[in-house]
Amino acid sequence: MAKAFFQEHNVQYSEHNVAVDAEKRNEMIERSGQMGVPVIDVDGNLIVGFNKETISRMLGIS
Repeated sequence: MAKAFFQEHNVQYSEHNVAVDAEKRNEMIERSGQMGVPVIDVDGNLIVGFNKETISRMLGIS
């Protein structure tokens, strides 16, 4: 859902597969305190899970 939302609104993003990338997985857990995905970083602010309203507000999408 997050990827489709970003594509629909032409938002560039980087994707990391934490199932196979142990370094990124450990970074995600350290930064978010969570093991759930997605973890979305918007200018240093973390969102755990896909929260369309929060993401839209943080990106200025109406």
